[in-house]
Amino acid sequence: MRVLLSGGGTAGHINPAIAIADLIKQNAPHAQIAFVGTPSGMENRLVAAAGYPILHVRVEGLSRSLSARNVRALWFAMTSPARARRILADFSPDLVIGTGGYVCWPILRAAAAAGIPCALHESNAVPGLTTRRLAPHMDGIWLNFEETAKQLPQGCVRPICTGNPLRQSFTRLTREVARKRLALSEKEVLLLSFGGSLGAERLNEAMLRFMKEAQPKASSLTVIHACGIKHYDTCRAAFGENTVKSRLFPYIDDMPLYMAAADIVLCRAGAMTISEIALCGKCAILVPSPYVAGDHQRKNAEILVKNHAAFCVEEHDLPDIKLEKTIFSLISDKKRRRACEIAVKKFAKPNSDKIIWEQIQKIRRKSAAEFE
Repeated sequence: MRVLLSGGGTAGHINPAIAIADLIKQNAPHAQIAFVGTPSGMENRLVAAAGYPILHVRVEGLSRSLSARNVRALWFAMTSPARARRILADFSPDLVIGTGGYVCWPILRAAAAAGIPCALHESNAVPGLTTRRLAPHMDGIWLNFEETAKQLPQGCVRPICTGNPLRQSFTRLTREVARKRLALSEKEVLLLSFGGSLGAERLNEAMLRFMKEAQPKASSLTVIHACGIKHYDTCRAAFGENTVKSRLFPYIDDMPLYMAAADIVLCRAGAMTISEIALCGKCAILVPSPYVAGDHQRKNAEILVKNHAAFCVEEHDLPDIKLEKTIFSLISDKKRRRACEIAVKKFAKPNSDKIIWEQIQKIRRKSAAEFE
């Protein structure tokens, strides 16, 4: 079994692809797997860390404003499938899987045109432009939110709500074991905050202010904040040295460990993060990014808030007393946190891996039957 996977731009597109690759390896240990990405994207670091080879095409995302960059992006969109066809000829995949983002456009479009079985996984409530353009050409479409199906073009195969594939380590650690590894006592309330894989400047400003001024008012509170690699030097200069109660990191590689230990999670509303929160059953304060296509993070957050499964603070309110009030109210009200944990668990899909593997097998069987 030979499989190409592609998805990039942010960890929200890359990590699902890596999770699917791990799933395939778990069920088919001799499978040959490779990734397709851009030469300079974050996917290079994350895919290499996961132990998979990566091949490259040149492609860029469209800007929401008129610019010379868009001319270049359109040129790459037209020319990159030619490079993708060479990759397909060399690797000879039995299946190509994309997880969204402009990175997966060339390889999936070329594979579909060549009659190679293709599947697309969309993790967000609002499908991106790449997903909408590719959907009619796919043999399988896998969704995280049922609402997403209504926003796909006519003529697609029937979408399957699989949930998001997550690393198995998110289910292996208990809160007690995780807190012991991090040297946290039972009395401490751990607030884990992060702004996504690229960081978030406004969220960083709000959390640095909170950690310096507001946090000392709560003796039981410990804060761990990941500010993003590109913001780390600036944040470190403003923050100073880590203390027992406040820790600043550029990026959290072992998110399952820190998520398991957390009592409150403050973060963006990316689909993968929401799936991790749901699977771990964590009380969350969501700060949707206003900079993403289709405002899809706001839509993700609205679904949870409507079901009392999370709290939401808008970025334009940062830094603001509303964030501090929300944090302090959750620190002091354990019952409120517990109600949120129970509600968000309803959004967890622990059988996602099983469903996706069944869909992979179904596509392969259908392709083999058509070939015969």
